[in-house]
Amino acid sequence: MASTVSDLMTREVVAVREQATFKDILMVMQQRRFSAFPVLDDNDHVIGVVSEGDLLVREAFAGHGPGPLARHSDKVKAEALTAGKLMTRPAVTIRPTASLAEAARLMHARHVKRLPVVDATGRLVGVLSRVDLLSVYDRSDEEVEAAVLGVVGDDFCLDRLAFVVTVAGGVVTIAGPVDSESVAEALIDTLWHVDGVIAVRNRLSFPRRHPVPGPLGAYRPGPSSSGI
Repeated sequence: MASTVSDLMTREVVAVREQATFKDILMVMQQRRFSAFPVLDDNDHVIGVVSEGDLLVREAFAGHGPGPLARHSDKVKAEALTAGKLMTRPAVTIRPTASLAEAARLMHARHVKRLPVVDATGRLVGVLSRVDLLSVYDRSDEEVEAAVLGVVGDDFCLDRLAFVVTVAGGVVTIAGPVDSESVAEALIDTLWHVDGVIAVRNRLSFPRRHPVPGPLGAYRPGPSSSGI
């Protein structure tokens, strides 16, 4: 069974309130060695994320302020003194029930290294980082093989003994008979989502269905026929 965000997220989260000062934020970053963390309102709802990059805007314009061509957001951050003004909003968040594939796609599309995890009300329940996400590939080949056979026998109700499964470096090769091409496609798709699987090599076999002639007895010429 594939993991969800809830299975891998860090539950002890470092966050700051929107009233936190520039120095408060910097101190937390230095002490906890985090480059970014969520910003919460008084109800623990995630309203943004503050990062080293947000703090650096102030340093970049120290002494002379942003020029006339600077972005409005940079002008605001250069003068900001609290997390509520420094943060980037809205925060890119994810639900704990989301799949790891969804989380990976979101991180890639939004160019973020970590995702605050929020419940249905928007309250913070955890954080998922790239390191957390990649930890799913720590499973041994033996564990992956057992999980694959579990999918074959439990999820698809197939005879495990009829299949040959090998796993090398997270790459799964599976051979065996299934009833149809659609079953083969569904099985392979499911295996791609098993934790620890890096790739799947399909060696499944199934009966080939030959087209049935239509009501007019349509004729398909063979390779040596002219069709005339």
